[in-house]
Amino acid sequence: MTELPEIGKISPEIFREIIFPRLGAKSDKVLVGPQHGVDVGITEIGGQAVSFTTDPVFIVPQYGFKRAAWFAIHIIASDSVTSGLRPKYLSIDLNLPMSMTKEELATMWDVMHRECEKMGINIITGHTARYDGCAYPMVGGATMVGVGGLDEYVSPRFARPGDRIIITKGPAIEACGIFAAMFPDLIAQRYGVTFARRAESLFFQMSVVEDALTSVTVGVRDAGVSSMHDATECGLWGGLYEVAQAAGCGARIEKEKIVIEDGVPEICRMFGIDDPYAAISEGSLIITCRPHRAAAVVNALSARGIKSSIAGELTDPEYGMILAEDGIEKPLKHPIVDPFWRAFYDAAKKQAA
Repeated sequence: MTELPEIGKISPEIFREIIFPRLGAKSDKVLVGPQHGVDVGITEIGGQAVSFTTDPVFIVPQYGFKRAAWFAIHIIASDSVTSGLRPKYLSIDLNLPMSMTKEELATMWDVMHRECEKMGINIITGHTARYDGCAYPMVGGATMVGVGGLDEYVSPRFARPGDRIIITKGPAIEACGIFAAMFPDLIAQRYGVTFARRAESLFFQMSVVEDALTSVTVGVRDAGVSSMHDATECGLWGGLYEVAQAAGCGARIEKEKIVIEDGVPEICRMFGIDDPYAAISEGSLIITCRPHRAAAVVNALSARGIKSSIAGELTDPEYGMILAEDGIEKPLKHPIVDPFWRAFYDAAKKQAA
């Protein structure tokens, strides 16, 4: 019998056993309901498509409150934009630790306000308090709402065999961004101060907001992008597996065609992550797209300074999940366990020593 994980997200088996059969009242207005590997729900309201995504408010003081607040908002927004709809509204609950000061709250909230302002998101309601028993990094929860036309949203149900798979930025963006922010001195000792400072810029790559909103300008569904998913826990391998599974398809991925950001191989090697493609990678967007528009999506992303490449395609489900590496095909498996967490805790111990 499947049990709850020791830590982190529940498995697809627990989702299907406990969550999915019990979803409250039914409505024929729901366009995209809860599904493992899908970041948003979408419903029809007043003749428009309205997307909803809910996430923890994730604040890590060690990043510095400005960086932590930027990341917290972009985590939520990065899920929201995978609907293809522009995010418009935010409802946020802050259950703050007793240790948080007024100055820290002011710094955090100012960044959240400014990032929402930049993205055109209106903060419409919320709750803010300090409570005993609340602790970093989970300091509340938030729901972001996107709005658009009924013909503007994307979903795995629009994806089909033959769709090309486009990947932005490549593997381990979040893993390396966090390492660079948390352990700059360790990185500088190994690779030098210049490398360490350059690596810190990876932190602000941990968002797919611009990636997603740029991609859908090319067109959606039969005119372009059919679905989008941001690669978080278990990285690109996990995200690719989830995309194909949610679409009811197989997939064939060519590893050598996946782009990779400067500094990622070195940082992963230093911190003992043997397979960067299995490591947490908020900031990497997985896009499925009709073949005739895939090059246009890559070109649009390039014009915005975002690295991307066509790295594979969806296939008939009986083909399965295939990874081609050095001319050899093998099954693409979900990593299940993300190597980042062990590497992070080991690095924290090393720095403390």
